[in-house]
Amino acid sequence: MARGRAMIAAMQPGWDAMSLIATLAGALFVALAVWSVRGGTESLKRRLVLGAALLASGLWAGFAGVFPAASAASAILETLRNASWLGYMWVVSAELGRQNFPRAVRLIYKIVAILIASLALIQLCDLAGLITTARAPLVQSLYVNLNLIVAAGLLVLVHNLYGILSPAARHGLGSALAALTALWAYDLNIFAIDIVSGTRADELIALRPALSILLIPLLVLARRQGEGIRLTVSRRIAFQSLSLVAIGMYLAAMTLTANVMRSLGGDYGRLAQQMVLMGALAALLLLVASPGFRAWLRVKISKHFFRHRYDYRSEWMRFTETVGHPAATNGSLESRVVKALADITGSPGGALMLPDANLTLGLEQTWHWDDFSDAHHIVPAAIAEYLQASERVIEFDVVRQNPANEDVALPGWMLARPAIWVAVPLVHFGRLVGLVVLARPAHARRLDWEDFDLLKTVGGQVASYLSEAESQYALSEARRFDEFNRRFAFIMHDIKNAVSQLSLLARNVERHADNPQFRQDMVETLNISAARLNKLLARLSQHHKGKETRPVRLSLRAVVDVIVADKHALHPVLVGHDCAIEAFADRDCVEQILGHLVQNAIDASDPGVPVRIAIREIAQSVAIDVIDHGCGMSPEFIRDDLFKAFSSTKQGGFGIGAFEARALAQAMNGRIEVQSRPGQGSRFTLWLPKADAAAAGEIAPKQDNDRTAA
Repeated sequence: MARGRAMIAAMQPGWDAMSLIATLAGALFVALAVWSVRGGTESLKRRLVLGAALLASGLWAGFAGVFPAASAASAILETLRNASWLGYMWVVSAELGRQNFPRAVRLIYKIVAILIASLALIQLCDLAGLITTARAPLVQSLYVNLNLIVAAGLLVLVHNLYGILSPAARHGLGSALAALTALWAYDLNIFAIDIVSGTRADELIALRPALSILLIPLLVLARRQGEGIRLTVSRRIAFQSLSLVAIGMYLAAMTLTANVMRSLGGDYGRLAQQMVLMGALAALLLLVASPGFRAWLRVKISKHFFRHRYDYRSEWMRFTETVGHPAATNGSLESRVVKALADITGSPGGALMLPDANLTLGLEQTWHWDDFSDAHHIVPAAIAEYLQASERVIEFDVVRQNPANEDVALPGWMLARPAIWVAVPLVHFGRLVGLVVLARPAHARRLDWEDFDLLKTVGGQVASYLSEAESQYALSEARRFDEFNRRFAFIMHDIKNAVSQLSLLARNVERHADNPQFRQDMVETLNISAARLNKLLARLSQHHKGKETRPVRLSLRAVVDVIVADKHALHPVLVGHDCAIEAFADRDCVEQILGHLVQNAIDASDPGVPVRIAIREIAQSVAIDVIDHGCGMSPEFIRDDLFKAFSSTKQGGFGIGAFEARALAQAMNGRIEVQSRPGQGSRFTLWLPKADAAAAGEIAPKQDNDRTAA
């Protein structure tokens, strides 16, 4: 009875300017509600719910403005207002595609509805006098925190609804959502002040009913908009919405816990409150800043709230943007394709390996994975052939668990590095174009069918891009070979001049053979012509065509001795080989390769600084090192220019020496590796099959007829 008399006493009208404005706002809300129900092109259900929300807003504004002391009754009407607007947003979502809404958004609706019902229950218990004086502070703290969470949740839902509207639809509902944003942002500010300062913001609370009149123009404008609203699903909006709700609930729970600790009383209670607040804030900052936590949260949201793991439209748009726009990523095509695949799985880095003529995969490019290039390892041709035939996406964690169950033994250096997570073969029309190796993400997980399908599809697309780039390079190279052939026309011109000179000399012999001076000039002319022709023959012998390699058991000591004897007069060359090592190779090709490598080393070295040749054998291979201490080369030049035809840093050079040397090595089932640092020198290593291994049949002969060089 005492509480009832207090309620009656509180419900005495207080007429002032703010009360009159609040009453006018309430009347306008009611008029707008009647207008909304009676007309419009929307469904009857939607018009009724909108009318109910406007009517509840009008009753709250008018009652709270006229009876400012009746806080309990105003609070009940405020809760009714929030519930009505929540129902309106739900109906709008349901009519425009609720079946396509992610479960995350529907979960937020349900959470906010439960919290509003909890507020209504607390208010009814307060009116019924069921809350004792001892429990009043704790209930008041719970009430404020729940209001804060409700306001935050409603703002999140408004943000979500605006985010999934099409641009045309935002013009229609945008003004109404702006009004609701202003309404609940004001409420959020009030309850946040209450929690932070511990005191009610009575002045701001008293202004709310009168200020609600400012929302009327926005709601009228929204009411006059037409149809044509469509919803689109956005995983990013869902992730942001859930994150905001989670953070809001965490902060509210943190504040409630701190208030409970403070209610224990005394200095210890205040100390416990401060410790809880500081610890909870520190934990929140650590979680939000952790890439692993964000990756884990994305995985869980995709798994539990969406039908498919990937938003394929967004993934494909990002893929085409990354690969097709060099300016956006500021990288080569090779680095862009690695980044495109890494973005799909959330990998922090990746590497691209390309096959050589023997289908052996070697490192070509890395993206944000510098230590991968330190491995200097290759993937054998047998594994490359398996990937080419199966197009299998390899998940290394599964292979490491049961390596014996694999159809082919993967390289040990890849299994030994936990950072290597997934390998995606790039196959185009049945040909292996490359292999992308992805680094382990912050939150590693097992791949499922969606991952395999998407990676295989994107891998095929990437393979087509690389294959097209390879074709473009081959076309450009063919054009440069045409230019090179045109250069040979000048050599042919020199030959023609020498032939013409000899022909003229032969005709004059018949008339002047008895002249001693003529005979002396003839001898001199013959010597000059012979010298010119020998030089031309020597140059032409370095660029012959059509010769097939004939590997035999070859003593490398004899070949190296020939090279040293030829170059020693020009520059000191030291040899370090203490044993007779034999390789399975073509003698002419090996001499041509070593001659080119030694000459390059001499050109790069200062006069008097010796060039060293070393021979060693490792397992079933033989290595011939040509080492100099000259100017060296940059990694970019080695990767991009060294082995490309017609790319030369020498004055007047054709730039085909290294290109030809590598082609010769590959024709003998060998390869050339380079290690160099600017200012410190270079080491060129020619790898050839060991003679004993070839005799035992461990080296497979090449099936095609390789040419030495063009």
